[in-house]
Amino acid sequence: MSGNTPHAADGEDLTAVAHTVDDLRHALVTAESIWRPQIDLVHPHHRAGALNLAHYWAIRQHDLRDLQPRLAALGLSSLGRSEPRVQASLDAVARAIGALRGERPAAPAVPVPAAWLGGLNAGDAVTVRDTRAARRTLAVESVQPGGVLARTDRTVYLATGSVLRGPHGPAVVGLLPPVPAGLLLRSGDVLTLTADCAPAPTDADRPPRIGCTPPEVFAHLEAGQRVHLDDGKISGVIVGYGPDRAEVRITRSAERGTRLREAKGINLPDTHLPLSALAAADREHLRFVAEHADIVQMSFVRSARDVDDLLQALDECGDDRLGLIVKIESVQGFVNLPEILLAAMRRPHASVMIACGDLAVECGYERLAEVQEEILWLCEAAHLPVIWATQVLDQLARRGLPSRAEITDAAMGVRAECVMLNKGPHVTEAVDILSDILTRMSGHQHKKTPLLRPLRSWRRHPAAGSPRERTTEP
Repeated sequence: MSGNTPHAADGEDLTAVAHTVDDLRHALVTAESIWRPQIDLVHPHHRAGALNLAHYWAIRQHDLRDLQPRLAALGLSSLGRSEPRVQASLDAVARAIGALRGERPAAPAVPVPAAWLGGLNAGDAVTVRDTRAARRTLAVESVQPGGVLARTDRTVYLATGSVLRGPHGPAVVGLLPPVPAGLLLRSGDVLTLTADCAPAPTDADRPPRIGCTPPEVFAHLEAGQRVHLDDGKISGVIVGYGPDRAEVRITRSAERGTRLREAKGINLPDTHLPLSALAAADREHLRFVAEHADIVQMSFVRSARDVDDLLQALDECGDDRLGLIVKIESVQGFVNLPEILLAAMRRPHASVMIACGDLAVECGYERLAEVQEEILWLCEAAHLPVIWATQVLDQLARRGLPSRAEITDAAMGVRAECVMLNKGPHVTEAVDILSDILTRMSGHQHKKTPLLRPLRSWRRHPAAGSPRERTTEP
């Protein structure tokens, strides 16, 4: 049983509630003056959102948990959905209280000589001794412009130089893209992070190492700081460091080791990095981006200064058109979110991406749900669209079969304006299923507001009237 069950308010309690609401309304005025310098810089399109963001920041400085059930007991808004219109919500509550007192998949391509390829027809068989010396057969199913489609019922390992044998003789496989071998890391292994990002050997006879950018990171590393790799699948601590390298002892991996592949993220939750999120290479690329793109996304945004640097660089390119997405994926970015949003709102088109995977690593998986909620609240207060991103339906896109947990996570995307899917051979199926999930959920939820449509999924009670056929809405 709960000890704070709402109850009807007497005159004295009504007066106390009125005074609390008046204090909150006064806090809005104070917040406007605190945030006025940043509010005055936003684009006119965002002026109302910036002001409402300041108002929402103001009321969330107070503990409203005692006030909310008292408002509910009066049949008034408990302010639980006040994010989009803070002042209007408080004003409406104040007026109501006054009245009571009397006053929101692709196939892999194998390059072969064109003349040999032109001699193949549907029904032909191509044989090969693959890289494991296994004999395999590829059956030509169809001839298509620029190539043929062949099928095999067993795994084939091909490499540059493999010899294919067809009806008209042999052909040598041309240059294939390198396959990332990855590093198998186990608890107790020591991994070297280095500023040298050249490809590193992955054989067992050499100590494992990977490149880490930007190189300025190494000046801020210290022994004992935590390191998370590939969204936390592998973790370790720094046991040694220098001007361009650091040794990390692996403390967590799968029981038989975890393979770390290329282009995976590195998170340093204990390391303070006073670096701009806009690297020198980014500045070089911005002129091309400004000319050809519609939107630019900024990753690893930690402060309003990072956004300022990007906006200044765009100004230097002569751009005033590009939309801006700020990606929130670190604790610093989360802590500084109000200032970051106001800085982004200097552009007429701005939005926020919630990078759930990186956030979970940075803030801890146990806090991820809470942090996601707070970001959604703040963005709705600022009237900014949100992209729900990272690993949504990831298993489905990669393997063709979703987990129960990621179906629930996908349904949560209905509270955002956009959902991002990662690549994978089954991504088309993932898009179809996501569309179906969001279409169904949109009948129950708009952003963070529940929609109470009539539910006909349950059998009618006999006393409710004449019997009728049970219907189930999708």
